[in-house]
Amino acid sequence: MSKLDDLIREYCPDGVEYKKLDEIATITRGGNFQKKDFLDEGIPCIHYGQIYTKYNLFVDQTLSYISKEKSQKQKFAEPGDVIMAVTSENIEDVCKCVAWLGSEKLAVSGHTAIIHHNLNPKYLVYYLSSEAFYKQKLKLVHGTKVIEVTPKSLENVLIPVPPLPVQREIVRILDNFTELTAELTAELTAELTAREKQYEYYRDRLLTFDKNNPIGYVKIENKQIKDICEISRGKVISKKYIRDYEGNYPVYSSQTENNGVLGKIDTYDYDGDYLTWTTDGANAGTVFFRQGKFTITNVCGLLSVIAENVNIKYLFYILRRVAPQHVNKGMGNPKLMSNVMGNIRVPIPSLSIQDKIVSILDRFDKLCHDMTTGLPAEIEARQKQYAYYRDKLLDFKPLES
Repeated sequence: MSKLDDLIREYCPDGVEYKKLDEIATITRGGNFQKKDFLDEGIPCIHYGQIYTKYNLFVDQTLSYISKEKSQKQKFAEPGDVIMAVTSENIEDVCKCVAWLGSEKLAVSGHTAIIHHNLNPKYLVYYLSSEAFYKQKLKLVHGTKVIEVTPKSLENVLIPVPPLPVQREIVRILDNFTELTAELTAELTAELTAREKQYEYYRDRLLTFDKNNPIGYVKIENKQIKDICEISRGKVISKKYIRDYEGNYPVYSSQTENNGVLGKIDTYDYDGDYLTWTTDGANAGTVFFRQGKFTITNVCGLLSVIAENVNIKYLFYILRRVAPQHVNKGMGNPKLMSNVMGNIRVPIPSLSIQDKIVSILDRFDKLCHDMTTGLPAEIEARQKQYAYYRDKLLDFKPLES
């Protein structure tokens, strides 16, 4: 980074001025179109939800359009403007930004702030993705179910404003670093995907008891879940309760991210080895192996093995494979209720065969999914390394007044 050091010595040897965002930009709210207004062609547009799910930090072509008639009463971003999503379900995502690098005006939906500024647009987006901005954002957020930052409150956010040659060099460095990180992450992700497919192939072979099973002929009994497990449901527990009574014991809910952890409280309902599954919603039929002390919400079911000849981890591997096949996807809300779970039939070989299958699949599972070793940890390390250098590049000595 010697070129950057030279530029800093030349243009800002005594430090960099920090300015409030409203000193270098005008901030306006977005318009009011919805996803149902999308067309395959017409006036280019960005919906705030797409900032979370479809776009990275910069975009020069949109995925969606609205009609010319619909655009008449909309708000527009100019080329170079930054579009920020100002509502989200969590603090981490709120204020996610994208810089519009296209050549024409762009219609912008509601729940956004359009930032029209005089900086290098990539530089501004990189800064608005940094740890330094995140710390400022924490003081601006409000809400519980919906997290929001008002466009007005953004006016006092402090932005380091080095001269444009310094901004351009920082952008060049971060663009290169971003590209290298993305390439490496893609390679590692492809390798991880290949390993997961390999794992799924051997899992399916091991759990299909026919002549092609790798461990040979296996005698089995087909048992219903209700004959080998006690089945129960979780209880209603609010996010507010979790915030008010934060503790050491996890509460598991319907989401699959973060292993299903909704939060932690200071009490628990279960202690031991159990299986839980998601009963409702998009993740219905997802099965988890749980150990230790925990609580589950009302959108989770719980299985406690009562049969002496069943290894609970074997049952986990079987159900993780077959339970999704029994989800009722009707009425727009997928469900796998307790009575349906109880009627699922699973093959039960001898306990020694179950133990052998579990030993093999545990090793595969660790290789594919353990975040402390292997490829997932390598991907995470690369992303943390990128974030570290980005934050270092954007950390300037303030100009003394």
